[in-house]
Amino acid sequence: MLDKTDTPPGTPEPAPSRVAKPVALGAADVKAILKAELKRRGLTYADLVERLAQQGVIETEANLRNKISRGAFTATFFMQCLIAAGCEAVQITPPRRD
Repeated sequence: MLDKTDTPPGTPEPAPSRVAKPVALGAADVKAILKAELKRRGLTYADLVERLAQQGVIETEANLRNKISRGAFTATFFMQCLIAAGCEAVQITPPRRD
């Protein structure tokens, strides 16, 4: 007699799941995404401070550096930075850590 967990002999293996695993982004990942976008565009923190000021977002370079270093900032601030940097699209998957 077959147990509920047993399969009869000759039964094909189930196909592997093709559902993508959910991606969990943490503060370190969000910080890495922002820093990568700045680097990709050759922007410094000083450049970002100037561009944010043009949007009416006033930050000092030291404050900006600390916020980004901690990775603890709001989604609004993240989007303001991306827009100031000239991003029209961003890849949200975490960077590889090889």
